[in-house]
Amino acid sequence: MPELPEVETVRRSLRPVVGQRIEAVEISEPRLRRRIHDDFAHALIGRTVASIDRRGKYLLFRLSDGRCLLAHLGMSGALLLQSRGVAARPHDHVRLQLSGGQQLTFNDPRRFGLLRVGTESEFAELRNVGPDPSSDAMSLDQLVRLARGRKRPVKNLLMDQRALGGIGNIYANEILFRAGIRPGRQSRRLTRRELTALLHAIRSVLRSAIRLGGSSISDYRDSEGRPGYFQLHLRVYDRAGHPCARCQTPIRRVVHAGRSSFYCPRCQK
Repeated sequence: MPELPEVETVRRSLRPVVGQRIEAVEISEPRLRRRIHDDFAHALIGRTVASIDRRGKYLLFRLSDGRCLLAHLGMSGALLLQSRGVAARPHDHVRLQLSGGQQLTFNDPRRFGLLRVGTESEFAELRNVGPDPSSDAMSLDQLVRLARGRKRPVKNLLMDQRALGGIGNIYANEILFRAGIRPGRQSRRLTRRELTALLHAIRSVLRSAIRLGGSSISDYRDSEGRPGYFQLHLRVYDRAGHPCARCQTPIRRVVHAGRSSFYCPRCQK
């Protein structure tokens, strides 16, 4: 599933959509994670995209009438910016025809993605999305408060979308390696010094991943069909048995809450 860096990369690549009016909407398959509502097309046609924001792993296309188009890419979704008239491909479920001569296509083979129109306050999906961990507004004191009193592993804390919006399994592993912290450590046991290192690692890893266009390990591409390149810089994720890039100790794999965790037993304490 695309994580914060991939979704932010898509948001930035969709900047040409801002200022364009939605002139037509074509729906070939309404059965996504939640069925597309019957008035979806009517709610969009004639509206102009005023801006595009991100909340965690969700995109918010802010419309000229005050409402928003909420989009989530699910497991395999993509928002593709194309020239109008491009022939539909398999799994092109929704196409928005734009005034600038382009079309925005939602393609999703697995159909776990989401498209909804409404006011931001109406979206239940956003009510439990935590603060943006890549933002300068995320402070050490906030991270300390999140960690205190939590017995669960720190990796689970990083992936809890109610605590921090947007971090998934790939980046949680990489962040903890950068911070020198084992994924199974209890959050409440981390010292302020360790939490300081963790905050720096969160910002560093996420910003590096955004700069490199995210990670294209499976289906992910940006709105122009370009892959990301951060996967070429992964230090521990999916590298069990490979030597650590720092100390040459073999990377280990364990399972936390049903998800694979990768770490260096020497560099991470």
